Amino acid sequence: MGEEDYYLELCERPVHFEKANPVNCVFFDEANKQVFAVRSGGATGVVVKGPDDRNPISFRMEDKGEVKCIKFSLENKILAVQRTSKTVDFSNFIPDSSQLEYTQECKTKNANILGFCWTSSTEIVFITDQGIEFYQVLPEKRSLKLLKSQNINVNWYMYCPESAVILLSTTVLGNVLQPFYFRAGTMSKLPKFEIELPAAPKSTKLNLSERDIAMATIYGQLYILFLRHHSRTSNSTGAEVVLYHLPREGACKKLHILKLNRTGKFALNVVDNLVVVHHQDTETSVIFDIKLRGEFDGTVTLHHPVLPARSIQPYQIPAAGPAPVTSQSPVPCKLYSSSWIVFQPDIIISASQGYLWNLQVKLQPIVNLLPDKGRLMDFLLQRRDCKMVILAVCAQMLTASDRAALSVIATVFDKLNQEYKKYLDAEQSYTMAVEAGQSRSSPLLRRPVRTQAVVDQSDMYTHVLSAFTEKKETPHKFVVAVLMEYIRSLNQFQITVQHYLHELVIKTLVQHNLFYTLHQFLQYHVLSDSKPLACLLLSLESFYPPAHQLSLDMLKRLSTANDEIVEVLLSKHQVLAALRFIRGIGGHDSISARKFLDAAKQTEDHMLFYTIFRFFEQRNQRLRGNPGFTPGEHCEEHVAFFKQVFGDQALMRPTTF
Repeated sequence: MGEEDYYLELCERPVHFEKANPVNCVFFDEANKQVFAVRSGGATGVVVKGPDDRNPISFRMEDKGEVKCIKFSLENKILAVQRTSKTVDFSNFIPDSSQLEYTQECKTKNANILGFCWTSSTEIVFITDQGIEFYQVLPEKRSLKLLKSQNINVNWYMYCPESAVILLSTTVLGNVLQPFYFRAGTMSKLPKFEIELPAAPKSTKLNLSERDIAMATIYGQLYILFLRHHSRTSNSTGAEVVLYHLPREGACKKLHILKLNRTGKFALNVVDNLVVVHHQDTETSVIFDIKLRGEFDGTVTLHHPVLPARSIQPYQIPAAGPAPVTSQSPVPCKLYSSSWIVFQPDIIISASQGYLWNLQVKLQPIVNLLPDKGRLMDFLLQRRDCKMVILAVCAQMLTASDRAALSVIATVFDKLNQEYKKYLDAEQSYTMAVEAGQSRSSPLLRRPVRTQAVVDQSDMYTHVLSAFTEKKETPHKFVVAVLMEYIRSLNQFQITVQHYLHELVIKTLVQHNLFYTLHQFLQYHVLSDSKPLACLLLSLESFYPPAHQLSLDMLKRLSTANDEIVEVLLSKHQVLAALRFIRGIGGHDSISARKFLDAAKQTEDHMLFYTIFRFFEQRNQRLRGNPGFTPGEHCEEHVAFFKQVFGDQALMRPTTF
């Protein structure tokens, strides 16, 4: 398979840490995304590395026994270490504060600590087999204060740091899950819910393993992902992933089922709002997008993989060691290794090789794997870095080799403009709210974020349409049809069409002498009135005489003042058109000669300058009986320039009777 076939890859710059071995234990903290390498219980050093911090934190601590769990609080202010099933030890990493350790024992008698989670820089939760204890750490006092606790039998727990929710597995079978939400010193109990097991369990021992559960935020909502190895319906083979939506308020609801159509060992990641399911036996992965249309059965939506299963792109581990040795070729990394451990949302760790990667989605290969352009657009518009890929797809579907049907092109334009309109509306609502002074009364008012899914008219013009209209081999009827389809789509979403798109249409029509079509487009207001458009029409007069009148009619409809029309034309270097316009309305006797001569000179077209100069000489002769300019007209430099280019003899002589 070529590189263009893999749509998943491991990040280029992984976090490299010391491999796990009998002396070195490796821990991962999903809140700070840090890897801890603890040598000899910390006595010979602890090295902490995260994906963002290239400078690792290194320190030593006394070996007080085997480390079960080790994590920094948010912002790396306080270190917590669990060595026994009853206590957690703390050390301050705050400048100028005491380095002495302090310890907290769990409050519940006979309880064993299963683990702990930091929910802020000074708040921590102990999870025991008999409940949950929420503490505030007071580093300056080197002590902890219990804020709240709850008794409940716990089999295992899971923490989602992005949403600050801890999930506890309770009951004998383990399939009743109790979520707790933490925020600014408060702990809230959310409604518990039951995970439907594949079939009625034969025994009464723990049936739901934490290996089969994941928690992740998808499209801004928190979901519990349950990997069900056998479907509840007997006629369906293969495993499935069931998505339960866990709202802040209200009951947890089963909303989506992802059909895997295979059995075996699976692991889950979430990347760019896509659920990625890795299958160890076949060493491939598939992706699901819950925003794409699935099959709705009245209660849940069934989804199939967006694309065919593919392996993660082969990855080379750079050879480590002194410079002379590293000339060895890089070692291929064993993908889907049994030593891989997957963490949410997008982390893969190989403790045996000493690497932490972020999993990434590659959009370019997906373009060729998803032939349905409408579905492809629905998929791409939801991705983080989509703009250039979307524009490339638009350009590609207009090329001779990959030309799409006009109906498909229309669908793509509509999908893009729907997103564009959504953003414009949000921006307008925000501006109106700010102008109405609501920003002070409503702190939640935020400027809408312009995501990469917003493909505006200038993007389409620059990257797609202008290049497309210049291709000689494309039939001009198709070019005009595509441009008009884009304008139709903009109009359908009530988006004001920018004049440069209308200009593109006119230039294409003129290039192919389609003046009749142009006349109809203007007559029936298919092309909206605008000053730049009127100027363009005026410049076409030499090719198509009626353009002059069409242009003036348009300017009149825009109720433009005459002198403003002249200014617009001169700024566009349409000097002759401006002069014709002024003559047409009978104002040519009073206009400033200098203004027109300035504009003519700027064009660097000597014949044009000659024509304009001669026009004003004739006007002077007619009005004053002398072709020369009066001092008040300030045309001395233009007279000098005329003499320099054409010679004294070219000046008009006064006519005498």
